[in-house]
Amino acid sequence: MAAATKHAGSCQCGRVKFEAVLALDSCIECNCSHCYRKGLILAFVPAADFKLLQGGDARSEHLFNKHEIRHQFCASCGVQTFSYGQKQGASLVAVNVRALEDVEPWSVTPKRVDGRSF
Repeated sequence: MAAATKHAGSCQCGRVKFEAVLALDSCIECNCSHCYRKGLILAFVPAADFKLLQGGDARSEHLFNKHEIRHQFCASCGVQTFSYGQKQGASLVAVNVRALEDVEPWSVTPKRVDGRSF
């Protein structure tokens, strides 16, 4: 397993900015109707390893399916930067790897997840 390192991320217009400490060797690519259409590559981190730096008031939220994942996106440019959720009672953040400023998305090999079947 790769070491977790701090990465900076933002939306396209820069209104939403964040930092996350994460490892890029366990990213996923999901085929659910939401993730697939947006082309998301996700890295999951404990909420304690995520920090929203700016844009708390610039975000909008989208819920679908079971309404368990709170998808956050910039209300101005529309980029989904991250999502809030829980797994087995632990708060998690799903970071959109494509929103990380210092990562080339083609440098990661995400595991494919069949979210369409859930």
